[in-house]
Amino acid sequence: MPGAEADLDLLTAAARDAGRIALRFWRRDPQAWDKGGGAGPVTEADLAVNDALHATLTAARPDYGWLSEESEADPARLDAEHCFIIDPIDGTRAFIDGQDGFSHSLAVARGDRIVAAVVHLPVLDLTYAAHVDGPATLNGAPIAPTDAAIEGARVLTYRAVADAPNWHSGMPGFRREFRSSLAWRLCLAAEGQFDAALSLRAAWEWDIAAGALIAERAGARVTDRRGQPMRFNSEAAQVDGLIVAGSRLHGALLAALR
Repeated sequence: MPGAEADLDLLTAAARDAGRIALRFWRRDPQAWDKGGGAGPVTEADLAVNDALHATLTAARPDYGWLSEESEADPARLDAEHCFIIDPIDGTRAFIDGQDGFSHSLAVARGDRIVAAVVHLPVLDLTYAAHVDGPATLNGAPIAPTDAAIEGARVLTYRAVADAPNWHSGMPGFRREFRSSLAWRLCLAAEGQFDAALSLRAAWEWDIAAGALIAERAGARVTDRRGQPMRFNSEAAQVDGLIVAGSRLHGALLAALR
């Protein structure tokens, strides 16, 4: 059975191939449509990347399960010891708009924990990576989160998080900022470009699985919105929100939330 390091090598190569496929469509008016049911848009690029990743990864690890935003649900994954958790293009709206902040998010779960992870941004040539026994890296160099206090912290989140009912005494004095790719938001917190990533909404596993391990191995504290450890390859394929930050800021955010 391949180890986490070998799985990381596989994911890294596959993510770079995914980037090359995506760039054939980027800023070339790809076909796009809405998936319905509030699931958001999808493009022909998402499907092309998904098909290529599925072919490459399942050929290399035929006994691994498969969970992807752009594939039909496969209940067999729940019984697999390992499972790929994939978002072919995270930040599809940014991709459609011709922005550079979309990513490919690739992870391997062993049981309910992530053991290998890559988030690759092909336009920006950024590759975040980690396996469970090693450091988190950006383009091969180790990364680490900040140790910021809550006041003045730069937190990647969405506008509605400021709603008063979310907080004991109103939203603390952090600065709210945004990036389209949720996977990238976790990585930006992991490398200290921002101080935290925060979501009070349920998050799909494919959006956060890779970024969660990268942030954890960088030294951030990574939990759901209630401070509980994240668990993956679940039947619902969702996690109850997220708080990703250095230990001090994580504790302050958790304490301030209602």
